[in-house]
Amino acid sequence: MKTFNKFLLVAIFIAAAFHLHAQEAKDYYLLIGTYTSGKSEGIYVYNFNTKDGSCSLANKAKTSNPSYLAVAPNEKFIYAVNEKADSTRFTTTGSVSAFSFNKKNGAMQEISTQSSGGKHPCYVSIDKTGKWLAAANYSDGSFAVLPINANGTLDAPSQVIQHTGKGKDEKRQAGPHAHSASFSPDNKLLFVQDLGIDKVMFYRFDETTGKLTTPEVPFFEAAPGAGPRHIDLHPTKKIVYLIEELSNTVTVFKEEDHKAVSIQTISSVPADYKGPSGAADIHVSPDGKFLYTSNRGSSNSIGIFSIDAETGKLRLVAHQSTMGEVPRNFSLDPTGNFLLVANQVTDNVVVFKRDIQTGLLSATGYQISVPNPVCLKWVSK
Repeated sequence: MKTFNKFLLVAIFIAAAFHLHAQEAKDYYLLIGTYTSGKSEGIYVYNFNTKDGSCSLANKAKTSNPSYLAVAPNEKFIYAVNEKADSTRFTTTGSVSAFSFNKKNGAMQEISTQSSGGKHPCYVSIDKTGKWLAAANYSDGSFAVLPINANGTLDAPSQVIQHTGKGKDEKRQAGPHAHSASFSPDNKLLFVQDLGIDKVMFYRFDETTGKLTTPEVPFFEAAPGAGPRHIDLHPTKKIVYLIEELSNTVTVFKEEDHKAVSIQTISSVPADYKGPSGAADIHVSPDGKFLYTSNRGSSNSIGIFSIDAETGKLRLVAHQSTMGEVPRNFSLDPTGNFLLVANQVTDNVVVFKRDIQTGLLSATGYQISVPNPVCLKWVSK
């Protein structure tokens, strides 16, 4: 038990190296993953100006339902889930596609595709060595680790783990639903958030072999019916923030007495909200002072929370309209000065200016018109 939590502490502390250093003000490519059931063709690449938040189309790549993206550490390759399965009996597995990325013009070329090891993959991440990929499969509650070759291509899954169990909500939690899988900043752990069984699963990760093993304390258990979806780590504190889709809440937990212990649960939506569940994404600002959440249902808002400098607990600051419907993934740009949100149903990505002192958001007037946007990622120029 102590060994596992030593890994957890190190993972959280090293997160500081990734959050505290907001990047210099230069231009970046913004990558947008989409659903292709409508007019979308796949992945869209935009030029993003960090001075004013303006954008212009640079390129695009055709692929099926690239609903979540990951950028290789060397930024030479992009990986996308192809969120699919047989439309009737769910007998066909989803896949993960690899693309080379040309920084001169933002062009992407597909170089390989492999099975995700399960149905409807909805999340993908890359370890710090750039040699391993993790994909979470929503429909069947499994996740896979895939080897990445030196040329960026993928090999078939080296390990597939199937979760079991169910949750309180008979409709949404009849079985496991792995919703995200992310490597810790020290590359020692893989966190897998499972909406169907109300658990954040912990796995030890060996970056040499890609092998996952189960620690003595294998999970953090959320409240019954909460529906864990995504996490983010505080940059300097031993604290993890978990967005819970079904209960529209954020749960804050930390290492205490060699266990992962909840210290706060707070609503992600406005106090008077009575609509359906739909909390989606969560991110901590680079300076660790603010936390943001996206809320779907009929809220269509970004929750803005200040983070207590001593305890890491949250206090509601405000809710900002996303200026669109069904906000999915959102992202702070590499400078930390802008927040962009992907509104899936209204086909727009809205660019907000972020006040780094108050955490508040204000519309810049810039929007990107793109069909069914769901994921936003960055590549430096």
